[in-house]
Amino acid sequence: MTADRTLIALTVAGSDSSGGAGIQADLKTFSALGVYGASAITALTAQNTLGVDDVMAVPPEFVLAQMQAVARDLDVGAIKIGMLATAETVEAVATGLDLFEDVPVVLDPVMVSTSGDLLLDEDAVGVLRDRLLPRVTIATPNLAECAALLGEPPESREQMMEGRAERLRALGPDAVLLTGGESMAETALDIFADASGVQRIEAPRHETRNTHGSGCTLSSAIAAELAKGETVEKAVKLAKMYVTAAIIAADQLHVGEGAGPLHHFHAVWPKPE
Repeated sequence: MTADRTLIALTVAGSDSSGGAGIQADLKTFSALGVYGASAITALTAQNTLGVDDVMAVPPEFVLAQMQAVARDLDVGAIKIGMLATAETVEAVATGLDLFEDVPVVLDPVMVSTSGDLLLDEDAVGVLRDRLLPRVTIATPNLAECAALLGEPPESREQMMEGRAERLRALGPDAVLLTGGESMAETALDIFADASGVQRIEAPRHETRNTHGSGCTLSSAIAAELAKGETVEKAVKLAKMYVTAAIIAADQLHVGEGAGPLHHFHAVWPKPE
């Protein structure tokens, strides 16, 4: 970071009232990684660590207005897109991306919450696939989201992951990070596919129920590293390291009675005695 330029990333996502996922997780991640965070809120959720009680979509024209306001004034270095809720919002965000020429975009195609609640209308899946996937630098779906975007059965065995990542990349994004954190593999395995091929990115699996917002955190960490000027591959690997450490430290927090959040500030908060 230079004295005359502040690194900025924009998150376009939904709000989580419990603070563990959505724009709250994104802004925490940006801050933890030394990047200033701006936001365009797409939806409000009434939720906690036990589940989502209600969702209220922000009018699409106001989502676009937020992106326009940021574009007029801030020098955005990367964009993370998360929960979009409706097909109309997907269209608005696609229009808003026209304002950010040559800015890398990370798409986390949020469809279902950790607690199993639907966060994207079924009729919006095809619009997201057709309007956003071809325009992004990297997409970061989990196993179920990748299957939905491909129109394939949801069953996803480890040996199927590489093929699915390649097929999703064929739909337009420069790269795909297919996350396998919810699989039963012995390690936390992700598949990274770009123009140079496919590679496995693994980390030790840490058993904890506190993984709320892990997908949001991973995609926003990638965006933060892209805002710093890292390559996509390096950004993915740095983000994986950050999220792994945040999951390992998650049990230091005591937030709620259900699936708690990651510890986004594990590197800077005082360690428990």
